[in-house]
Amino acid sequence: MGREDRSRPHILIADDHAILAEALRVLLEKTYAVVGVVANGRALVSEATRLKPDVMVVDIAMPLLNGLDAARRVRELVPNIKIVFLTMKDDPNLAAAALELGGVGFVLKLSAAQELLTAIDCVLRNEPYLTPRLRSEDWVAHQARVRQFSKALTARQRDIVQLFAEGNSNNKIAGHLNVSEKTVEFHKYHVMQSFCLKSNADLVLFALKQGLISMPAEILQFPAKAS
Repeated sequence: MGREDRSRPHILIADDHAILAEALRVLLEKTYAVVGVVANGRALVSEATRLKPDVMVVDIAMPLLNGLDAARRVRELVPNIKIVFLTMKDDPNLAAAALELGGVGFVLKLSAAQELLTAIDCVLRNEPYLTPRLRSEDWVAHQARVRQFSKALTARQRDIVQLFAEGNSNNKIAGHLNVSEKTVEFHKYHVMQSFCLKSNADLVLFALKQGLISMPAEILQFPAKAS
């Protein structure tokens, strides 16, 4: 059994929706060896560096650390791991930032299961894969989109903004990151000053625009319906 598993590419799944993660496991186990399933970005970094799978299938919107930042950290530690991103958001800025990692796949959750399998096969051959649902004309300003998406936030600032926007207190954020509450407050203040954010609500919206958190479509549409 072990020998058979080693003969197939190893896959690590990262998705915080348990039903979807289980469906992905069932789908992928028909072709690959699924070596683990994790539910947040920090667990992804830990398990990816421990298990060293051939491919990570990563939901971008995950708690504690989003999938894009988690994948960047994994790539720094284990450069050879391939990545296929899954997301609900057909956002060219997000796709451009993901593809900057090189040789990755970008698939929408609305796509058919076969497209995910195609993306995995492509990255195993060291070829990038971009869902055809994003039009080619979306890529004219590729580099500008990347700069806009990741605008001037350090890794520590991105961590703190995401954790705060997810509803964590300064004390909990300090515990997650192994830093003092004063450090958390300093970084939060610096981000708010740098980007002219005047309230905690502004900071949450900023995190949303930066792709650090996501919200259901019906919540995002609510203000428009109410106006």
